[in-house]
Amino acid sequence: MNQSCYHCGQECDSELIKFDEKAFCCHGCKTVYEILNQNQLTDFYELNKSPGIQPDKKSDIQFQFLDTPEIFEKVIDFNDGGIAKVTFNVPVIHCSSCVWVLESLDEINPYISYSVVDFVQRKVQITYNSDEMKLSEVAQFLADLGYKPVINLSSTEKVEKKHDRELLLQLVIAGFAFGNIMLFSFPEYIDEDAWFEFNQGFTRWFMFGLSVPVVFYSAQSYMLSAYNAIKNKRINIDIPIAIGILVLFFRSTWDIATEFGPGYFDSLAGLVFFMLIGKWFQRRTYQSLAFDRDYKSFYPIAVTKINGDSYENILLSDLKKGDRILLRDEEILPADAILMKGEARIDNSFVTGESKLISKNIGDKIYAGGKQSGAAVELEVIEELNQSYLTSLWNSEAFSKEETHFDTLVNQVSRYFVWVILGIAIVSGVYWYFEDVTKMFQVVTAILIIACPCALAISAPFTLGNVMRILGRKKFYVKDAHTIENLAKIDTIVFDKTGTITESQNTSVDYIGKELTEEEKAAVYSVVHQSNHPLSRVLQMELSDQKAVEIKDYQQLKGKGQQAYVAGKLVQVGSRNWLGVESDAQINQTEVWIQIEGEVKGRFVFNNKYRRGLNNTIEELNEFDLSVLSGDNASEKANLQEIFPEKTALNFNQSPQAKLEYIQSLQVKEDKKVMMIGDGLNDAGALKQSNVGVAVAEDMNSFSPSCDAILGSDSFSLLPKFIKMSKRGTKLVKTAFVISFMYNVIGLSFAVTGNLEPVVAAILMPISSISIVSFATLSTWISSYFIFKEKV
Repeated sequence: MNQSCYHCGQECDSELIKFDEKAFCCHGCKTVYEILNQNQLTDFYELNKSPGIQPDKKSDIQFQFLDTPEIFEKVIDFNDGGIAKVTFNVPVIHCSSCVWVLESLDEINPYISYSVVDFVQRKVQITYNSDEMKLSEVAQFLADLGYKPVINLSSTEKVEKKHDRELLLQLVIAGFAFGNIMLFSFPEYIDEDAWFEFNQGFTRWFMFGLSVPVVFYSAQSYMLSAYNAIKNKRINIDIPIAIGILVLFFRSTWDIATEFGPGYFDSLAGLVFFMLIGKWFQRRTYQSLAFDRDYKSFYPIAVTKINGDSYENILLSDLKKGDRILLRDEEILPADAILMKGEARIDNSFVTGESKLISKNIGDKIYAGGKQSGAAVELEVIEELNQSYLTSLWNSEAFSKEETHFDTLVNQVSRYFVWVILGIAIVSGVYWYFEDVTKMFQVVTAILIIACPCALAISAPFTLGNVMRILGRKKFYVKDAHTIENLAKIDTIVFDKTGTITESQNTSVDYIGKELTEEEKAAVYSVVHQSNHPLSRVLQMELSDQKAVEIKDYQQLKGKGQQAYVAGKLVQVGSRNWLGVESDAQINQTEVWIQIEGEVKGRFVFNNKYRRGLNNTIEELNEFDLSVLSGDNASEKANLQEIFPEKTALNFNQSPQAKLEYIQSLQVKEDKKVMMIGDGLNDAGALKQSNVGVAVAEDMNSFSPSCDAILGSDSFSLLPKFIKMSKRGTKLVKTAFVISFMYNVIGLSFAVTGNLEPVVAAILMPISSISIVSFATLSTWISSYFIFKEKV
């Protein structure tokens, strides 16, 4: 039975290291435990079981570029007098234990004086002694602890994220004014005493003073929106809201100026306060998730330039066409280039989504985004950074198109609502002008106050905001409420294949060839047991029933394979080209060949597993038109035909541009509302072009292309329920609209007949808002219970 690693919690299925009567899956986890133990920090493990993250195993040179002066100045926050501050983005911060250990760095390393974690932004700021410790050593120290910092081109721009502090300040001011105005207006509703009658003028003008910042600051977004809509000859929901606010304010001011009454400042402040709560609730999203990314989020910050016999680290922005660069193992090529020296084995999964190593010869072109696997190679840049194939993905119209939300449910309704209310107010005003002119102003005022669509305006934010939170608890994170509305309208779903409907972390292995004896299996297991390569780890699990035996002269050749002598026989495990095997096997298959003493025994073929429950998920989506887009060949066509309905369009060998154009074709030629579900950078254009782009992520804090929603891979089977919940949410918004209209119809029937005092209308207004908020909250939670069949 496999044991769990004491530090990171993962099963020790490929390697088991015993230390201090505890099990560790690798030397990295063991090292972190030793560091914590030596510094009396083992309480770390009491805060959370298996809190650690597996340390990175790359060489110690991976952060050396940070010591280049130009790059150092770009990354560092402060450096003077031997004291330096730097802020690193650390996506793997995931719990209180991570925060605890990262804020205890000063107790682990004597050259670090202070560290503080921003958990929401997944960042850690470190103050250290720059005379004793290099910046690269700080980064490497974090990586050795298992918290590898992410340093890319976008991290050098030092652009602060915009927090919606103005909205929060507007909300605070409206809330403060609302509470105090209610306090000072309370005596107006009870029997007056001599003191109050004497100070009545002061309290009323004080309420007026409190309402001024509410109208001209807290409510300014509604005023500006209404003004811009009228200026551009459009109708939106903010026009009647702005009219209602202004009517309340000026009517109340008139009342206290003429000593007619106290006005309706309490209802005015309450109206703005409740609507701002709805707006804040709608805008609140998952700050640690990145829904919008460009190539700067993935490119390295620097590159190694070759100058004759010397090397120098230069900023990526200084890279020019014709420069000769060095690309090391696991490094990403930032610009299109020609291979000049070395053996390149390129992994294009970053761009294409397909995990295959492609051998390149001297003179071959290698596209930006390719990752070298093996020894360092030399390349000559043939395209500027902003002209490479990878960056061209962001130059398509899909990424430059402007998003407009004028077709939202609220604005669709408001186009009719505004004219109806204004029409009723005008007709009523004309009628009472001739019937009883003394009542005309009262009737018109009551109509505009009672018809102020505050309940209508907050119904969508509160209802869809609740839906967003419910979906988020199920690991389906949507960008905004507008995405919920779009999701409810889709009629076509397009799937990427690899990493989307297949599990990128789980593969099945088939052995093809001469049957291996138990001794040969043990020999192969002993060789692959020495490597941490992903394919080697899969083979270790496949042969886990074998026991490792002694090996000699072990060698690992990057990009080729590994070999060792076992019981005097040379055992080689690696690629077809390295072993010189001629075979009719599919060239696009991921495979590892076995050769013992010069005799080819066979090969292990790696196949992606389809996601658990995929058949049921697809069956539940049979009401939609389905398509599959894959950059891979058609080798999986038969399997896909068994999973998907007969009418499903299966498209293979699709480039990123082809995927984008396919989505465009569905939208333009067939007038489809398309949801695209993908996972890789090759899907970025298609995700952006689609009406709803959903990125499937194995890790919420790691890579995800630009998208409208992020779907946790574990929740993929809940996709039909997420769509159903979105549709239910829009129906609940419409129901809230009906309730709001009922208030207006009942109130207007009294107002137009002159039987509704403005003060009563002002009281009814916040009551209708509270009822809508209650309905939105209760109805969404009840719906979620029945859709997901469990408490959400």
